[in-house]
Amino acid sequence: MKDSVIAAHPTPSAQRSTRDLTRAAVSGWLGTAMEFMDFQLYSLAAAIVFNKIFFPDVSPAVGLIAAMATYGVGYVARLAGAVYFGRMGDRLGRKKVLYITILLMGASTTLIGALPTYATIGILAPILLVALRLIQGFGAGAEIAGATVMLAEYAPAERRGLISSLVSLGTNSGTLAASGLWAVLLAVLSEEQLLSWGWRLPFLLSFLLMIFAVWMRRSLKESPVFEERPDVVDGVALDRDEVESVIATADEHEGSVLAAGIRQRKGKAFFLALGLRFGQAGNSGLMQTFLVGYIATNLAVGRSVPTDAIVYGSLLGFATVPLVGLLGDRFGRRVVYLALSALTVVLAFPVMLLITSGTTPGVMLGMVLGLNVGVLGLFSLESVTMAELFGSRTRFTQLALSKEIGGILATAIGPVLAATLTAVTDSWWPIAAMLIVYSLITFVSAYLAPETRGRDLVRLEDAV
Repeated sequence: MKDSVIAAHPTPSAQRSTRDLTRAAVSGWLGTAMEFMDFQLYSLAAAIVFNKIFFPDVSPAVGLIAAMATYGVGYVARLAGAVYFGRMGDRLGRKKVLYITILLMGASTTLIGALPTYATIGILAPILLVALRLIQGFGAGAEIAGATVMLAEYAPAERRGLISSLVSLGTNSGTLAASGLWAVLLAVLSEEQLLSWGWRLPFLLSFLLMIFAVWMRRSLKESPVFEERPDVVDGVALDRDEVESVIATADEHEGSVLAAGIRQRKGKAFFLALGLRFGQAGNSGLMQTFLVGYIATNLAVGRSVPTDAIVYGSLLGFATVPLVGLLGDRFGRRVVYLALSALTVVLAFPVMLLITSGTTPGVMLGMVLGLNVGVLGLFSLESVTMAELFGSRTRFTQLALSKEIGGILATAIGPVLAATLTAVTDSWWPIAAMLIVYSLITFVSAYLAPETRGRDLVRLEDAV
């Protein structure tokens, strides 16, 4: 029986070598890079060619709306994936889930590049496109959460912030790779070549990245924290009834450890994590989505200026992200969170004054500053702090849900609200106000949260 097994054999310490840690770090970075590259490839294709390839029998405006709608369904699938794979990861292990998610994302992205067009099979073409988009989103809903959990649980406590920040670097890598691929295609191919076969190349080339990522994860060892969990027997977590049975027969110490994990009332850590996520996701939606269109439409600068600013800001992020991870390891998560969110509040109006100055240097400086302080810096902290807030028994599920729900609420609503407010007021100040509100939500959440630096991640209960 499982209860006799767990009672007779105390959980051993799962040792991992530097090589194991390196493999986990590269695997986490690679998976997140692939997730963001897949989504960026699709978003750019939806904006540039999919309305002509998959929706040619409607007006250009309706075709663009339909193409962007297929982009949006992926976010619905992400939430479903977060629930399904989050529970699987807490029950059966992190490694299994990460292997499945990388296959789902990679295979669906590659198959998009092999799809017949509307001209070939008619209405079945956009139906297949939506189906693949749903599969892609279903896998992606747990990818970044799983990579975050795996890296945090692999890393030594004193370097957990730095190592976990590699997940955040994956977002930069994927976005830059996808943007670079499309930039090359647009530069060297005619429109006829792009529409006939060129658009397929980025999706088909992603197959090579998938093969490498799958190879990395096949030989990746399970999270040492998962193996050390006192409620895991033979690689499978005990359900609640089984744990209660063990508690009834266990000694006082073992019983109290298990009871802490399953009898704690959940909710506080989840809502704190949601608040921490809200600021980063909301600021990202404004800086990386809304402002790109707003600048190109309303300011007398070149249309490439805001996208170039995002590229430069992302490149600087390769220094910002690990630096913030190091600061979190040195001074604690809470104080760095408070500092960054407060700094974003203070800089909101100056940043918007720079961006709306109408000069290329002003736009560049404002966008790069806002992106690195209010988005990438917070993302670096988010990777480790949210993992430390949750207990190991439900860490994967709660982290995935808080990321996806917070992202959908803030990122989906933010740009729409910003567009409405700027149109009504005929001014940019609502954007600055929204940056302040989002950042204050994160500030308050960080203020109410406990310090989690160095927390024992094997513990089953949440930090609060």
